[in-house]
Amino acid sequence: MGILNVTPDSFSDGGLFLSTEAAVSQGRAMAAAGADIIDVGGESTRPGAAPVDAATQVARVVPVIEVLAQALTVPISIDTTQAEVAIAALDAGARIVNDVSAGRDSKAMLPLLAERGAGVVLMHMRGTPRTMQEDPRYDDVVHEVTEFLRARAECACVAGVAPEAIAVDPGIGFGKTVAQNALLLGALDRLARLGYAVLVGPSKKMFLGALTGREVGVRGSATTAAVALALWRGAHIVRVHDVAAARDAAAVVSAVKAGV
Repeated sequence: MGILNVTPDSFSDGGLFLSTEAAVSQGRAMAAAGADIIDVGGESTRPGAAPVDAATQVARVVPVIEVLAQALTVPISIDTTQAEVAIAALDAGARIVNDVSAGRDSKAMLPLLAERGAGVVLMHMRGTPRTMQEDPRYDDVVHEVTEFLRARAECACVAGVAPEAIAVDPGIGFGKTVAQNALLLGALDRLARLGYAVLVGPSKKMFLGALTGREVGVRGSATTAAVALALWRGAHIVRVHDVAAARDAAAVVSAVKAGV
């Protein structure tokens, strides 16, 4: 899953793809590099980020989704917690909703996804983007995240979403310490046992900076290491800025797992 932020303030690529032309060009480039999904977002969810209203998100993402949905064969995902934005994105050609609130922010979200037959990513987050890194504490982070995602997936199924349309995401960097993120990456096999696709998004995040001492622009190697580990431990989808590096990591992991 290639990350395409149509925002002025995302932590890694904020402002780079604000124009429709720049965003479409980047989406095409990621697809050419081997992305299987392009994830378009109009609201930053970096630590401390303020919420963005639905109308602003729609104005940012819909023109991009309309072009990419026509130009590419890979599915387009919309990164939003608001049903109003999801409706506009699905109407424009998106086929997946990536919801960092796991359907909690908008009561209309899960029924909408069921009605439209859309795929959904349900992510774990402690608090909100503005507050999530304020002293996150868990008794057992792996157990608590796994049980939260089990419950949210069950809610989606009750709403009518097909189990095969659901992916679960432990929310690396969303209300977790460096140690908690590391524990979750090492225990993805437990999350995979829920029976849903597992998505992991470690790309360039602050915990990698804390581990390596690298600023956000030079966390590529650390990201590739995290991607390889995530795939080895059971992730099915990795959400990244650098698609080509992730594809290379996936090729190596797949070969080793297959015994080639």
